[in-house]
Amino acid sequence: MPQTPLAPAVPGKFAAFKDFCRKAWALTRPYFASEDKWKARGLLLAIVLLNLGAVYMLVLLNEWNRVFYDALQDKNQPVFWEQLGRFTYLAFAFIIIAVYRFYLTQLLEIRWRAWMTTHYLQRWLADHAFYRMELARYASHGTNGANGNGGNGTAAPDNPDQRIQEDLNLFTTYTISLSMGLLNAVVTLLSFVGILWGLSGPFGFTLGGTSFNIPGFMVWMAVLYCAAGSIITHYIGRPQIRLNFLQQRYEADFRHHLVRVREYSESIALDKGEAVERVHLESRFSTVLGNYLTLIKKQKNLIWFTNFFGQAAVVFPFVVAAPRFFSGAIQLGQLMQISSAFGRVQDSLSWFVDNYSSLAAWRATTDRLTSFEESFTALNQAQLAQTAMNSVATSGSATGLETQDLTVALPTGAVLLEGVSLHADAGENVLIKGPSGSGKSTLFRALAGIWPFSRGATRLPANTMFIPQRPYFPNGSLRDALAYPQPAGSYSDAQLRQALEDALLPKLTERLDDEDAWSQKLSGGEQQRLAIARVLLKKPSWLFADEATSALDEDAEKILYERLLAQTRQAGGAIVSIAHRPTVAAFHGKRWELEKQPEGAPALYRLTQTRA
Repeated sequence: MPQTPLAPAVPGKFAAFKDFCRKAWALTRPYFASEDKWKARGLLLAIVLLNLGAVYMLVLLNEWNRVFYDALQDKNQPVFWEQLGRFTYLAFAFIIIAVYRFYLTQLLEIRWRAWMTTHYLQRWLADHAFYRMELARYASHGTNGANGNGGNGTAAPDNPDQRIQEDLNLFTTYTISLSMGLLNAVVTLLSFVGILWGLSGPFGFTLGGTSFNIPGFMVWMAVLYCAAGSIITHYIGRPQIRLNFLQQRYEADFRHHLVRVREYSESIALDKGEAVERVHLESRFSTVLGNYLTLIKKQKNLIWFTNFFGQAAVVFPFVVAAPRFFSGAIQLGQLMQISSAFGRVQDSLSWFVDNYSSLAAWRATTDRLTSFEESFTALNQAQLAQTAMNSVATSGSATGLETQDLTVALPTGAVLLEGVSLHADAGENVLIKGPSGSGKSTLFRALAGIWPFSRGATRLPANTMFIPQRPYFPNGSLRDALAYPQPAGSYSDAQLRQALEDALLPKLTERLDDEDAWSQKLSGGEQQRLAIARVLLKKPSWLFADEATSALDEDAEKILYERLLAQTRQAGGAIVSIAHRPTVAAFHGKRWELEKQPEGAPALYRLTQTRA
């Protein structure tokens, strides 16, 4: 599992903070250096200028405080009404700035999120990364073999769907809001600290017969007040970083299991597994709830302090400046201006206090995305290493299937097959046999070039197609499910209907535009026939079928295999099948059989090639 945020890779608090900033910048920089960089930078510049404008309006309102309250104290009615009019246009200008600052900030956030989502989706779906990540997760729970095949050196991120859907949204939102908030705090501090310094005047006192004079006393009191608050806030709120990290992970695990129950609803209902699934879901939700209750307890402790800190800050400047007011050194307007300026300085210096919970959530999100990014790096390195050991070539001129010195391992590191050389020419239909669990499907994956725990060379004809044990059908229209992964528009309605007819699915020919969850709507036999309809539609020369007719009756199986054989024969290819039924074996003239090896052999199985 990824390292938690409370265990930084670089020792020392400053070094850890520097390392975290480097990671956050590595996630931020690509968008602002991308093809969309000028729009992104323009929006960012506009937001910065609006934030600076908002601070300037606060400076003007602070000056308005002095004049307005002096007019009240002096009972100066003309100045009073004049300042009310001035406040109207100041407030109106501030409202305009606030509205457009919000709008442009949201626009930048959604554009940045859209870019990052597209960027990560491309990487996740490229080079079978989504598949290899799942294998890496499986391998991370197994044992690494001495031969180096196990584990594959890849990271095993949890819930990549949540990282793309939720974490990217949180990262862009928190990064912009916190960075703009920090900019506001810094600019406000620089704008008001001079005002407060000039208004507060010196503070003199005598200690041990020596007179001391502290200029800008209110500024130093604000610094002292906020420094103490920030230190206390950090020690009270620090546990929230790890708890936020875990909360996102537990929520994703709970959501993932809910989706699995929905996807396998029929199987669970037939097995009467509702009680078991309820226990599993309740257990996962208990973990979510337990961590969340711990989190809100820590948040409650922090809120106790931050609210006390905020309320005390309201009266603090009055308490400190009251002696000068009552002595007549300053008027009511100046007192109110001091209070306003102190509040702005204190708000700026208290930015860390006020935003600690958001910072903790941002830290957790950034760490999760960083580990996700590291998993892509690990996968790329593993891919390069795998490419050096294993090559799968497709050639338009190749007429047969050939492997040389192919070694296939399991994710745990155990070697399944070692040094296998296979050959099949066009017209040589091959049946792969072996006991259940012997790795027949794994051999198929190695032949397809998607199995990372293998090495050797594989040569395939260009026009090949694979039917897995569990074919995938996207939710949507039937025509899209049938044509997948090609666009449905690539085929005419007549071609689509003919493929369904040939696959013994005549009832579906009038449902091409119906939209449904076909993986759940169709029976197992109908799903297998729909997968065969794809083959009959696309007409590959070579077909690799993994238990493609196991859910069909013998008559339907015979009809469909005859049609598949006729099609591949006409295209100048062959069929390579995994099957257990003798009725399927009759359609194949060549057999590759996996046989169990004795203990101590270099591989778990050996493969023999015979003719039927």
